[in-house]
Amino acid sequence: MPSLTKISWKTAAGLVIANMIGTGVFTSLGFQLAEVQNTWSIILLWTLGGGMALIGALVYAELGTHFRKTGGDYIFLSETIHPSVGYLYAWVSLAVGFSAPIAIAAMAMNDYLSPMLGETILPGLFFLLAVPVAHAFSVSRSAYFQDILTLIKICFVLALIFLGFAFAPRIDSSAFDFSSSWKQEVFMPGFAVSLIYVFYAYTGWNSAAYIIEEVDEPRKNLPKALIWATMLVMVVYILLQIVLLKHASVDQLSGKVQVADIVFGNLFGVRGALWVSFFIAVQLIATISGYAWVGPRITYAMAKDFRLWRPLAKVNPNGIPVRAIVLNTLISLALFLSGSFEQVMLYAGFVLQLMGTITVYSSLRIKQENGFKTPYKPMLQLIYLTFSTSVLVYLFWDRPVESLAGLGILGLGLVVFLLDKKVANESSD
Repeated sequence: MPSLTKISWKTAAGLVIANMIGTGVFTSLGFQLAEVQNTWSIILLWTLGGGMALIGALVYAELGTHFRKTGGDYIFLSETIHPSVGYLYAWVSLAVGFSAPIAIAAMAMNDYLSPMLGETILPGLFFLLAVPVAHAFSVSRSAYFQDILTLIKICFVLALIFLGFAFAPRIDSSAFDFSSSWKQEVFMPGFAVSLIYVFYAYTGWNSAAYIIEEVDEPRKNLPKALIWATMLVMVVYILLQIVLLKHASVDQLSGKVQVADIVFGNLFGVRGALWVSFFIAVQLIATISGYAWVGPRITYAMAKDFRLWRPLAKVNPNGIPVRAIVLNTLISLALFLSGSFEQVMLYAGFVLQLMGTITVYSSLRIKQENGFKTPYKPMLQLIYLTFSTSVLVYLFWDRPVESLAGLGILGLGLVVFLLDKKVANESSD
């Protein structure tokens, strides 16, 4: 892919942060509290999720600096395991991987703006369609747009954390529970299901690896961006969960999507909650933007290699895969109009966790010579594989419908692969 501009490690890290901090951290606590309610359990969930994301970031830094091709897991899996596995990842990315987070962010935006605008799909619909346009011109414009949105997001989240710690609770009983019940909760199936929500909230730690050809000095800057961004988000996530638990009760939060709205309504009243809801909706624009930038690059990488997708390999003079952006946006639109928030999150989370686990395994099949190497290899990979596989088994047992839906997407992708044909690479400019 020709590119006239390279992005710095700070922009790459900002892209990772924007893709990670989205709907999950503001919505998943309510689903978790329906399963586990001890505060130590919640902190452990977010710590484990952050630890797994950090291991993943280290592994993807190694894979990215080894192959140095835009396309992320599609490239990694195609070249280490088999083209069919890479194809399945690109298929999953197109079907849910990068389109579902956009759809979920747009759904959540509508939810958070509903107290001000009423029940309407228009805000989310507008940004779902409009934001990808900003990434259809050049890398430099994408970087500038993303940097501004990410700065707004970071300032807002840090402000929430500061306010949450600065003010005393204004409710009779908070959701804090530091008893020893966490020792029983961590062995419950619900704990594993809750981890899927956490893993979904951490989705995006690998974002910069998908656009490595657009990163300046990737050997040095890709690991720096992935690792520092993931560590920052992990700290922010844990602190934010403590704030949410501090200012609301379990009964108020359990099973609810708009947990931040409830919490800051308790703290600042109706008017304060409206402002918090408004800014949560605004920061979701950065999430939509991040996935709209990264997702089409995977489709583009596959399109260069396979006949069925070949028309999507066309790029503009600045190397932007505009057709892939359009297709990704249309699929996001379909999910937005038809999906249930929790179900989309669960089946997308299951299949993405499965494919990410296979990608971590693929790193064991390469010998790094000139790039970043995962520390303590293969120990960290084995920890990730064991932990992630256990969570997937628990989720399949507890939520078979959503899990089978995710596997169904993979099965359909395999059928399409068998019908498709690989073509010789040619310039797509």
